[in-house]
Amino acid sequence: MKIQIINGPNLNLLGVREPGIYGGRSFEDFLPAVKAKFPDIEIEYFQSNSEGELIDKLQKVGFTHDGVVLNAGAYTHTSIALQDCIRALKCPVVEVHISNVHRREAFRHQSYLSSVCLGVVCGFGLHGYVMAIDGILAHLSNAV
Repeated sequence: MKIQIINGPNLNLLGVREPGIYGGRSFEDFLPAVKAKFPDIEIEYFQSNSEGELIDKLQKVGFTHDGVVLNAGAYTHTSIALQDCIRALKCPVVEVHISNVHRREAFRHQSYLSSVCLGVVCGFGLHGYVMAIDGILAHLSNAV
């Protein structure tokens, strides 16, 4: 089983960017704990600040992997192109946000991705990625 984690713009700055909102830990520091929690799953990680690169990666893994955990960052609130891409994929995608976007600026309340994702996890910090993987696994076990 393969799960792809994809992080979008500015998430390469986790640990240094607004630690009061996003915490003080980089994703690279957190990733080994995720892999340890799911030892029987191949978990791959990709980050890009470019919308086109995110779409290319989704298209590449969306037909070969069992699921995708996607934190599209600010593209969540702006990208119809990402929505169209997710809609075309075979595997389930779970939208993740580290912060509770509904407790933040009004423009963050709108997601172009939620309607085409299996589910949304927000506000639980980095643990949201683990919750998203659990959700994908539960979905896949019920789908059989």
